[in-house]
Amino acid sequence: MRWTVLSTLAVFGVAACGGEKKGDASQTAAVATANAAPAPAAATVTPAAVVEVKMTGDGTSKAAFEPAALTVKAGSVVRFINVSGGPHDIAFYTDSVPKGAVDALKKGMANTMGDLVGPFLTQPNEHYDVSFAGAPAGKYRGYCLPHVALGMHITITVQ
Repeated sequence: MRWTVLSTLAVFGVAACGGEKKGDASQTAAVATANAAPAPAAATVTPAAVVEVKMTGDGTSKAAFEPAALTVKAGSVVRFINVSGGPHDIAFYTDSVPKGAVDALKKGMANTMGDLVGPFLTQPNEHYDVSFAGAPAGKYRGYCLPHVALGMHITITVQ
């Protein structure tokens, strides 16, 4: 029994000490890796600014974007939030955006129901993001399709 315990400890001791001697090439590689210059830091990506717009209504005669006019920097994201009186959506008049903006808006609007028409937001606090990345500067006029007759319009100025 003692012989088994001693021989087991001896085997573990040899294994722990390394048993084999590393060649000069592997030692040189290990030293070179340890002395190598640190890798350059990853490029820092600044997330786009998110500007919130509330979509409100009383369900009958009053509906609005709050604010109804805003100015954002190019590359910003405008987050439309259904607060009350939905369903709401955001749609842009194709003839009331700067020249060349239609393609940029199409890229910045996911899950559209049509050209420059976002999906309906039916639940409270549901939101929809529109990215103005690559969008030219100018005024972007939009509306809520279900409430356009109630005057639910918005103007977004991109600088």
